[in-house]
Amino acid sequence: MGAALGAATVPINCCIGVTATLTSQTFAGLRCKECGHAYAPEARHVCEDVCFGPLEVVYDYDAIRARVSRASIEAGPASIWRYRDFLPIEGEPIDVGTGFTPLLRANRLARRLGLKELYIKNDGVNMPTLSFKDRVVSVALTRARELGFSTVSCASTGNLANSTAAIAAHAGMECCVFIPADLEAGKILGTLVYNPTLMAVRGNYDQVNRLCSEVANTYGWGFVNINLRPYYSEGSKTLGYEVVEQLGWRLPDHIVAPLASGSLFTKIRKGFDEFMKVGLVEEKPVRFSGAQAEGCSPIAQAFAEGRDFITPVKPNTIAKSIAIGNPADGPYALDIASRTGGSIAAVNDEEIIEGIQLLAETEGVFTETAGGTTIAVLKKLVEQGKIDPSETTVAYITGNGLKTTEAVASAVGEPLTIDPQLADFNAAWERAQSLQRATWDTVGV
Repeated sequence: MGAALGAATVPINCCIGVTATLTSQTFAGLRCKECGHAYAPEARHVCEDVCFGPLEVVYDYDAIRARVSRASIEAGPASIWRYRDFLPIEGEPIDVGTGFTPLLRANRLARRLGLKELYIKNDGVNMPTLSFKDRVVSVALTRARELGFSTVSCASTGNLANSTAAIAAHAGMECCVFIPADLEAGKILGTLVYNPTLMAVRGNYDQVNRLCSEVANTYGWGFVNINLRPYYSEGSKTLGYEVVEQLGWRLPDHIVAPLASGSLFTKIRKGFDEFMKVGLVEEKPVRFSGAQAEGCSPIAQAFAEGRDFITPVKPNTIAKSIAIGNPADGPYALDIASRTGGSIAAVNDEEIIEGIQLLAETEGVFTETAGGTTIAVLKKLVEQGKIDPSETTVAYITGNGLKTTEAVASAVGEPLTIDPQLADFNAAWERAQSLQRATWDTVGV
């Protein structure tokens, strides 16, 4: 980790006019992404004084540059907190070992798709709840504790509820989380086991989110993706930092990531930009492509039609974890894809299941439906010539397949049940080998 500034406080004047006092933190306040209006680093997420645009955290990059080096990062913990100087916290983090998940060289999948250099960033093995949401919640709850919240909450399509309940339990905070009532059983169980109060709302995610905004205003709780959203979303930057470091301090040429609210997409880009800004990695362009399910693809639809605005949709897809019909950061995701020469595409539910199976059978990674969407879109973009086979490409897998087993249960076949006799085994083995050869002939392996 970079050396701390010590006990003395250092007054700084940040570029947006907020005067702050830094001790161990390198962030100075909040500002509106649309009009630039400045706010103190409090629990707020929209520009209430001027334009109602979203707020983002402002950093002192000169201070970060003076404190951080490749060596100081490499000497840090094997978690997101090796990048603490880039994150909006003041004191000790809530550390449950989140982050620094594997970046896998996906040679077999690359050969299947016709790519030269493909990597899988596998957050399906993240700690403690097997999704990238552990990153954002670790940051959000640390900041919530610093701001004095004792009760924390969220609106979730499943993974965020798991993470919020788990990390709140570790931190000893009261937790009440909200989900659509029709979520997968694994995600409901994966929240209840931590003993929060779980509210299953009869409605889709956007309806749940609207209810949570009313609850936040009424009860004054810390909602990680509402009044704590500027801090929460910064946790996703670590997915950019880790890829750079794991590639040997170089940027990829192209990334493919799932799109729900669009926040993850924008923060990976911010992570790359920040490492370039402070001199940790050589500058180069990176193309950004996004993946959505056809049953909830408002960003992909806008991209296909050349629009810079999002028309909300009603979700209807097995990819529930990315089923957000009115994505808050959709316009920013559109802008990034367009400006970087990337693309945004959608695939149907059948293709999503095929994507899950393709990743599993080539690389031994079992992903949930969001990851199946990403792999299916990766395949689609390669077939359409929108990914250069010579590019270094990274596909982001954001959750574990054990959370959405219902999606693939009918597609993966059944075990061969035999009597405990060698003859029975021999016959079954021959049938299995025949089926396998037929599959290889079909896919061209």
